[in-house]
Amino acid sequence: MPNEKVLIIDDESNIVELIKYNLEMNCYKVLYAYDGNEGLNIAREEKPDLILLDIMLPKMDGFDVCKEIKKDKDIEHIPIIMLTAKGEEFDKILGLELGADDYITKPFSIRELLARIKAVMRRNKKEESSQVIKLDNLIIDFDKHEVLKSGKKVDLTLKEFELLRLLILNKGKVLTRDFLLDKIWGYEYYGETRTVDVHVRHLRQKIEDDDKNPRYIETIRGIGYKFKEQ
Repeated sequence: MPNEKVLIIDDESNIVELIKYNLEMNCYKVLYAYDGNEGLNIAREEKPDLILLDIMLPKMDGFDVCKEIKKDKDIEHIPIIMLTAKGEEFDKILGLELGADDYITKPFSIRELLARIKAVMRRNKKEESSQVIKLDNLIIDFDKHEVLKSGKKVDLTLKEFELLRLLILNKGKVLTRDFLLDKIWGYEYYGETRTVDVHVRHLRQKIEDDDKNPRYIETIRGIGYKFKEQ
């Protein structure tokens, strides 16, 4: 049974109570805050295993909270699921670009929320593999979840690292966007293939010498991506 600690940051008390009740029924430890500032402080003090973060918050909105978390070395590793009442693609993509691991649009079913929490928790656990891959100026350590470029550490989000790992393990194979969504996100992502494109773009900016002319991650137009065989 799970005993992970989840922080809910949402200004709607009825939503907080509903999520809190169901998480506790599933043996999660629950913390909560009703505004962005309080939520950020609790995240820094308690270091939860996962954060459910509403976008529309008083004092500091969810985007700014996400930014602050990802700038803080002590808590940047904490996975974030963003909660939003908005359905615009802009909101979804912006959240992912800021480092959120997932998003769910209100209203949502508790069953779906629990499934997504479990999927993100599962992905966030340390890989058992101790394999180290060396590619020219890149060193990828699957056990440490660490990437070095020309001897310097590259800061990747959890999703970016998992994407890189999956591409490398399937080096030379063309992986479709839908395949990448299913394998990394762990469930049907309702055709939001732009999610993959956003993460690939960020990954290229971090590992490629020239992200406009990538040497590692190749785009296969209309299909997906592949990691080039060196």
